[in-house]
Amino acid sequence: MSSDEIVLRLDRATAETLWTSLYSSGEHIAAGALIPRPTRDESERLGAVLRDLDHGLGRRCSPYCDHLPAA
Repeated sequence: MSSDEIVLRLDRATAETLWTSLYSSGEHIAAGALIPRPTRDESERLGAVLRDLDHGLGRRCSPYCDHLPAA
């Protein structure tokens, strides 16, 4: 893996939620329709993906982020 690659591991439920969210958003935007709200569980799974992606990009959630070792 090169230093330019970011790898995220997703469980099946999270992968399905991410796919559905991206696909539905694109379809709704293309049709000019409102994007439906995700469920609480979907929101939590998508939030975790964004947190992990932030970390993969070298960002911290906040100055008090406890998900990464101190820099």
